[in-house]
Amino acid sequence: MKKTVTLKKNYEFARVFNKGSFYVGRNITVYILPNKQSLNRIGISVSKKAGKAVVRNRKKRLIRESYRYFEEYISNGYDIVIAARAGESVPTYGVVLKEFKYLLKKLQIFDREKYNCLKEY
Repeated sequence: MKKTVTLKKNYEFARVFNKGSFYVGRNITVYILPNKQSLNRIGISVSKKAGKAVVRNRKKRLIRESYRYFEEYISNGYDIVIAARAGESVPTYGVVLKEFKYLLKKLQIFDREKYNCLKEY
């Protein structure tokens, strides 16, 4: 497992939000912006409207794990910000995983050949 590079500064998040493309799902929104590097950088955003601290942290853990699951199938060279949508209910891991894959396919950064090749064995 490789070390994931994260976005930390507010201006990095703002640049992806303002200049990037995005798709909205029921539980998460995924923003992407090409960077000039050969690696992906990820940022996770959960607002206070999403619930109290326990709920926000649970959503962050689910998002982080779903990214880790699909990390090797995502095309390189993107800044990716995943924002949790507001709502008190916490989705299950399977729901977040399925929705994240769907949004990656919509944004055309999901490498289907690698994914299908691995699943055949």
